[in-house]
Amino acid sequence: MKSHRPFKNAIYQQLARIGKATASPPRLELLDLLSQAPRTVEALAQESSQSVANTSRHLQVLRAARLVEAEKSGLFVTYRLADEEVADFFRSLRLLAEARLAEIERFTREYVWDRETMEAVDRDALRERVKRGEVVVLDVRPVEEYQAGHIPGARSIPWKELESRLGEIPADQEVVAYCRGPYCLFAVEAVELLRSRGFKATRLDDSLADWRAHGMDVQT
Repeated sequence: MKSHRPFKNAIYQQLARIGKATASPPRLELLDLLSQAPRTVEALAQESSQSVANTSRHLQVLRAARLVEAEKSGLFVTYRLADEEVADFFRSLRLLAEARLAEIERFTREYVWDRETMEAVDRDALRERVKRGEVVVLDVRPVEEYQAGHIPGARSIPWKELESRLGEIPADQEVVAYCRGPYCLFAVEAVELLRSRGFKATRLDDSLADWRAHGMDVQT
């Protein structure tokens, strides 16, 4: 009888390629960033606080595992996720870690929960309130991420520009800010700034992948 072992060994070896490629904090952060929008190596290096050389090496590992794709235009190389399944994989990994690792809750408590803006708005309630025109939704991510996909009806005011653009926000409406997900602090800092200027503001801690996974529309 022919042994099944060579077949199983070959399959699990291929599965392990994904595990090896993602067994790195910097590479996980790069996947998170690319879940928002395609970016050049230089932009990814800046966002992840790495050198261009290290960023390029990490991207090559992800590319070898076929998690990302690259396109060269002139002197620049732009990377993007290979497909939407990679974003779903990263989201599933994040949710599994949140469920199994108590350290994530502890770190989140230290950096987010102890701030006054910890409370987050419910996504279903937000969708209905947006339809009724009851809230202003702010996407405080960089513009290129907003253009790649955003919550329908959301306004793009990147966190770095928020203070200089407060006059664009109606003072008589509640504001809901969101960014890249529960571990992105742009929305937390945006809500703190808005509250300090007299706005009624809360945050949505969903990422666009979370929003999409729950059957919500994403606009480009």
